[in-house]
Amino acid sequence: MRAPIGYYVHHQGDGHRQRALKIAAAAPERFVLLGTGLKGRTEDIACVDLEDDRPHEGDRFSGCDEAPVRPVALHYAPYHHAGVRARTARFAHWISDARPALVVIDVSVEMAMLARLCATPVVYVRLAGDRSDPAHLDAFRGAEALLAPFHEQLDGMGAREVRDKTHYFAPQRYSGPKRGSGVLVVHGRGGDPLDGAKLAAAAEATPEKMWTGVGPIEPPPVIPPNLKLAGWIDAIGDEIEKAEIIVGGAGDGLLNAVISADKPFVCLPEPRAYNEQMAKAERLAALGASIVLAQWPHAQEWPSILGSALSLSPADRQQISGQGLGAAGLWLVDLASELEARR
Repeated sequence: MRAPIGYYVHHQGDGHRQRALKIAAAAPERFVLLGTGLKGRTEDIACVDLEDDRPHEGDRFSGCDEAPVRPVALHYAPYHHAGVRARTARFAHWISDARPALVVIDVSVEMAMLARLCATPVVYVRLAGDRSDPAHLDAFRGAEALLAPFHEQLDGMGAREVRDKTHYFAPQRYSGPKRGSGVLVVHGRGGDPLDGAKLAAAAEATPEKMWTGVGPIEPPPVIPPNLKLAGWIDAIGDEIEKAEIIVGGAGDGLLNAVISADKPFVCLPEPRAYNEQMAKAERLAALGASIVLAQWPHAQEWPSILGSALSLSPADRQQISGQGLGAAGLWLVDLASELEARR
């Protein structure tokens, strides 16, 4: 029996879980997902639920540990946290029992270090943003390889030794995209809810367009007839395929879905750690692949913004497509076989 491939899934937002499912789908029998709140949410892929390590109940993971001292190689190392103790123990116990060929870390420098301390090769998922701090660089240095779920042209990391170790898996573009109709606004789970009043004003300013809002959105006092609030939708790809223009943040999950569907994109990067979304948005703007806005615009600006989005060159956004995350799964299986042969 082949050794499994562990895949640690961070619980900030939902993009890490969705990415893990797409990667593991290449060989579902080989992968085991490990993370908080995974039970019943991993389709046909095995999972191990880990105890919650968040500092406060309901915290979307601020990353603040309130520790008086901390090694520079760690980001989050609180004192006297029962969830952290139980989580790391369960993770280490699974490694001891399963003896995985490798563990993918998406993402946590602490879990990457723990896997290495458990004598296990690590593939670290690299996200965008300024991750040149000592903890990230140590995680990159200790990994067998790095996996970037985006095109190399979106990589703003300048360190050559990091880029040389990185394998890039940009989203695969579907052939024959449908034009679609209306504006789809997608708001992620990783931050504060979107102000529904601003969304309603945008819809009122463009009465000829049907608007649909997906994700955590505060209901506006009055919902115009051309606005629908759809709540959270797991299969967002279907909604993207039906829309004409997509509006949303620069998270990997949404951006990859937009690139795959080859749709005009209005990018409003959301605040994230390490300037992740802003760094990606800056590269999108430089490549002409998206309309990028620093903040939600005034209602009267939306007709012009939507017109500019429709005028974007398809070739400029098509240049950042690639093999897709399925190829990442196959690469991990091959790497696992290579690592097993070294045992």
